Amino acid sequence: MIYSLWQAQQDFHFPMRAFAESAGRLLRQWEPVTAAMPLAAPFIRRAGAAFELIANTRTTHSRPDYGFTTARVGNRDVEVTEEVVHETPFGTLLRFAKDTSVQQPRVLVVAPMSGHFSTLLRGTVEVLLPDHDVYITDWVNARDVPLSAGDFSFDDFTDHIIRFLEVMGQGSHVLAVCQPAPATLAAVALMAEDGNRATPASMTLMAGPIDTRISPTTVNELAQSKPIEWFARNLIGTVPARYAGAGRRVYPGAIQLQAFMSMNLGRHMKAHHTHYENIVTGDLEAAEAHRRFYDEYFAVMDLPATFYLETVQRIFQDHDLPLGRLMHRGRLVRPEAIRRTALMTVEGERDDICAIGQTMAALDLCPNIPLANRHHHLQTGAGHYGVFSGRRWANEVYPKVRAMIEANS
Repeated sequence: MIYSLWQAQQDFHFPMRAFAESAGRLLRQWEPVTAAMPLAAPFIRRAGAAFELIANTRTTHSRPDYGFTTARVGNRDVEVTEEVVHETPFGTLLRFAKDTSVQQPRVLVVAPMSGHFSTLLRGTVEVLLPDHDVYITDWVNARDVPLSAGDFSFDDFTDHIIRFLEVMGQGSHVLAVCQPAPATLAAVALMAEDGNRATPASMTLMAGPIDTRISPTTVNELAQSKPIEWFARNLIGTVPARYAGAGRRVYPGAIQLQAFMSMNLGRHMKAHHTHYENIVTGDLEAAEAHRRFYDEYFAVMDLPATFYLETVQRIFQDHDLPLGRLMHRGRLVRPEAIRRTALMTVEGERDDICAIGQTMAALDLCPNIPLANRHHHLQTGAGHYGVFSGRRWANEVYPKVRAMIEANS
């Protein structure tokens, strides 16, 4: 019912948004001649800005493009192409192949399956590309996966990380951003205990919920506030018949988006008001930056219900990983089995989603990694997204990540 109601709301507002988009586009075509119309120019710009805000009050379920065409390697630009290396119904191992003979460390970026597409890490990949052979877990929107593909659980997520690392081969590195940090740690622990030759040489965990008992955030408190049955009853919907995944039980990405926006509603309202003023005053660069961010932010993907509910229960409610009782297909996950994989944890000083200490807890869970190969970086001034995107990621966090990968390549 929850999915059907949300879809009905989207369908109801579609004509209004379509009209606003067309009207805004028409008014923008008048922009070059407004200089000769001093009395009409303010009205045209304000009307165009208002129409754009109305048109953009919608979510999409289409994955945006990564948009990489070139990367700087050494002193020249080389062509970048997207290469599908391995594929399952729920995810693709995507490589950003560069037209160069230079051998670079292979890095798997494990993206969150948390309501947004993996393109949310475009900024992370962009910074990594010049110095690394970058792969990413490109997750598929659950509403596009037919029921015949079967279910997808927390264990399946972990298995995907293991399989992708095996396909990449010996000597690779893994970097997990936010939600997949526990599954990534579990995958590496299982590989290490099995003596898997593809066990990564280094593992970087960034702003991930390894132990959410430490300095609980609003997100953590919400997960603890209700029994798992409440989440199953109130937040899980069924994909409507009009989509390929018809009948699949999912956690709608739109609900996750609403939850994230409600945490910082004032900031989002201010951003849209500023966007309106930028259009009116002709600050086109700032307006375009706003469009790029929210086009990505409003592109949502649905999560398989089993994966979502198991993540909430195992990671945020029962704390299975830090308590030493996380199971993978009936087998205990033992982080202490990791010995040869260097580990780095990264946190943001102002992170209101994953608090200070929650990711660093991984260092204590891996006591058999030599102290010289266990590293932590606390990024001052950074919120959650600032840990892996933007200026602080590029200028302050990344150099330390790069040095750790180089030291273990």
